[in-house]
Amino acid sequence: MKLAEDSTRTVHSLGLEDLSMAVRYRRYLYELLEPYLADSVLEVGAGLGDFAAQLAGRRRLVVTDSDPFCVWSLRERLGDRPEVEVRALDLQGEATIGAPVESVVAINVLEHLEDDEHALAAMRSVVLPGGRVLLLVPGYPALYGEFDLAVGHLRRYTPAALRHAVEAAGLHVEVLRPVNLLGGLAWWAAVRVGGRSRPTPALVKLYDRVVVPLARVLERRFEPPFGQSVLCVASAPSG
Repeated sequence: MKLAEDSTRTVHSLGLEDLSMAVRYRRYLYELLEPYLADSVLEVGAGLGDFAAQLAGRRRLVVTDSDPFCVWSLRERLGDRPEVEVRALDLQGEATIGAPVESVVAINVLEHLEDDEHALAAMRSVVLPGGRVLLLVPGYPALYGEFDLAVGHLRRYTPAALRHAVEAAGLHVEVLRPVNLLGGLAWWAAVRVGGRSRPTPALVKLYDRVVVPLARVLERRFEPPFGQSVLCVASAPSG
């Protein structure tokens, strides 16, 4: 089908096939986010399901994407799990998932959206009062390069810029910090200084085997002042 072929090219252009090789990086993201996730979770922009596949033992897991090929892939990969619901969801439109959830997670999603405050308000609308919205976004405009442009990143965030968007959407910031300092330095060297338009499979493997384990060890001991990404945990009003 032409739709599937076009969608496949879109997925490839986003580099999802490269990320699928980064097993340690996926585990690193899980360790960052899992402590804040409750028993019912919505993941927006779930892509091919690499993060969602790690979320076992929950009462309800709603995985969504706006790309038809990704939605098809999510059904193929996760649709046989009884707690999983696979849906198409566009955060720039009206967000509907049935009953609200206790946690929403969005990994590398906001930077693709023109109106990030609207998207955050949509996430707030599907989370229970007092529930949490977990965000991971690319960090720091100084790291913006050809790869960001190629994959449709409209921006990279400072912690202050992300706080502004989150609070404008009516959410309360609980945790806000840079993460993956070594990844940020590696990104600067490979993409900004090295001028690469995208990480090669060899660089992805090197990053996953060397940089990610070191970053995990270091960041258990101190909070970095800068990083490849910015982590935010925000809560919806409880009233």
